[in-house]
Amino acid sequence: MFTLRVNGKAHNVDVELDTPLLWVLRDTIGLTGTKYGCGVSECGCCTVHINGQAKRSCVTPAGSVVGAEVTTIEGLVENRSHPVLSAWIEEGVPQCGYCQPGQIMAVTALLNRKPKPTDADIDRDITNICRCGTYAEIRKAIHRASALIAKG
Repeated sequence: MFTLRVNGKAHNVDVELDTPLLWVLRDTIGLTGTKYGCGVSECGCCTVHINGQAKRSCVTPAGSVVGAEVTTIEGLVENRSHPVLSAWIEEGVPQCGYCQPGQIMAVTALLNRKPKPTDADIDRDITNICRCGTYAEIRKAIHRASALIAKG
C-alpha cells in the first residue's frame, strides 16, 4: 500500500507499484474522467498532469508518482470556470467527447508553459488524437483560451 496525491487529496492505494496510473485513477480511486484509448501512449486520452506537466497515464507506473501531485480532468475543471474549458464550450469542440479530457489536460499544460502558442507550437505539442477530427475547432479553442488567460 502507498499514498498518491490526486487533485489535492491523499489516496491510500493497495496496488502493485507498476500498475498503470490510469487504472489506479479509474478503478481504485474512482476518477473516471481520464479515459483509456490505446494503452501505449499514442492517443492521449489518458493525459493527466504530474507536477503540472502533461503525462500519459496509461504508461506511467503508479509507484513512480508517489510524492508528486497528480491532477486529473476532475481536479482541473472542478468548478467549471477554467479558461480552457470555457474556450472548448465557446468553440463547440466536443463531438463524441471521448478524447476531450485528455485534450484539455494537454492544452492546459501547453498554455501554462507557453501562454501564447503559435500554430507551430500547437502542432508540435498537442499530439492527442481526436477520432471525430475536430482539430480546427481545437486550434481555435486553444487560441481563445490563450486570450481568456491573458485577460485574467
